[in-house]
Amino acid sequence: MNMLMNAAVLHAPANLQYEQVEVPFVKRDEVLVRVRAAGVCGSDLGRVMKTGTYSFPTIPGHEFCGEVAEVGTDVVDFKIGDRVAVTPILPCGTCEFCETGDYGLCDNYNYLGSRTNGGYAEYIAAPSRNLIRLPEGLSFLEGAMIEPAAVTLHGMMRVAINVGETVAVLGCGTIGLMAIQFAKIMGATQVIAVDVAPDKLELAEQLGADICLNSRELDAALKIKKLTGGKGVNVAVETAGVVQTQEQCLRIAKKKGRVLYLGTAHKDVVLPPKSFECIVRNELTIVGSWNSYSAPFPGVEWQATIDYVKSGALKLQPLVTHTFHLSEAPQVFVDLVEHKFPFTKVIFEINTLIGE
Repeated sequence: MNMLMNAAVLHAPANLQYEQVEVPFVKRDEVLVRVRAAGVCGSDLGRVMKTGTYSFPTIPGHEFCGEVAEVGTDVVDFKIGDRVAVTPILPCGTCEFCETGDYGLCDNYNYLGSRTNGGYAEYIAAPSRNLIRLPEGLSFLEGAMIEPAAVTLHGMMRVAINVGETVAVLGCGTIGLMAIQFAKIMGATQVIAVDVAPDKLELAEQLGADICLNSRELDAALKIKKLTGGKGVNVAVETAGVVQTQEQCLRIAKKKGRVLYLGTAHKDVVLPPKSFECIVRNELTIVGSWNSYSAPFPGVEWQATIDYVKSGALKLQPLVTHTFHLSEAPQVFVDLVEHKFPFTKVIFEINTLIGE
C-alpha cells in the first residue's frame, strides 16, 4: 500500500481542496523533497481561481523549498537531509532554445505546479538537476522566495543595470521590492520607487529606494522628469502588470534609455501616440523577461540570489506579510482574490515551523 500525504489539490478553477493523495514515486534520477515552505505567486492566484492548470487534478505551487527525504538510485550529488530549493521548469533539453541555454524559452517544457504536480504538498518528486542547495542560516521561508527573486534577477541582468545609473521601479509588490534591491546591488546610485500603497512605499524605502512616489497623490511621470532634470531615468522597470504603468514607463525613460517589462498584461495595452513616439524618437530599448534560467542549468541567477540573501545584500524576509498552514490554502486563495486583506508575500508552511 502506497503512503499518503496531505496536499492542496486543484480539481477545477476555484475548486482547491486540501486532501490526502499518494506520495509520489521517485524515479532513478529524481529526489523526493519534503516540502517545508511554499509561496503564492501572482500567477498562482489566476491559475487556481480563474484559468486552472493544464489538467485536473493537479497540485499547484512552483515557489517552494524543503529537504531531501529520498534519493533515486542514480542520484549521487544529494543525500537525505540536504536543504534545497527547487527550480520548477522541466526543459526538454533538445529544442533550439535548450541547446543555446535559454531554458525558460523551451518549446516543449513541463512545469511543476501547472503542467504537473507542484509544491503545495508535503512531498514532491523532482529531477536532481532541479535542486539547489540552501546554506545553513538561510531559512525555509527565504528559500521559498528564491524562485521569484531569481526571476527578478534574470530580468535585471537582461536590461543590464550599470554603475551610477538611475532606475525607476513601477510597482512595489514582491517583484518590485526585489528589483529595487537588485538595482542597488548592480550599481544603480538612485532608485525611484512608484506605487499607490503607502505601506509598500515605506517598505521600498527600508529596502533601499532613494525616492518613493505615491502615484495616487501626484503625476509620477512628471515628478520623475523633474527629479532627473527633464531627462528621465536610464532604466524603467515595470512590475505592476497594469496598463497605466506599462504605458507610463515609456514616458519616464530618457533618450537611449531601457525599459524592462517584468509584469504580465491582463488587459489590452493601448498606447497613446505620444507614448509610442517615445519608443521611436527616443530610441528606447524595450526588454522583455521570462522565467529565471540560463546555462549551465538552472543558471547563475539561482546561485547568485542565494549568495546575495546569505550575505544580507538581498533581504527577503521583510516581504512576507502572512504565513498560513497549507490546510488553510483553499480559504486563503478565496480571501486573496476577494482582497480581504492587503498583502505582499504569502507563504504556506508545510511540515515545519516557518522560522526554521
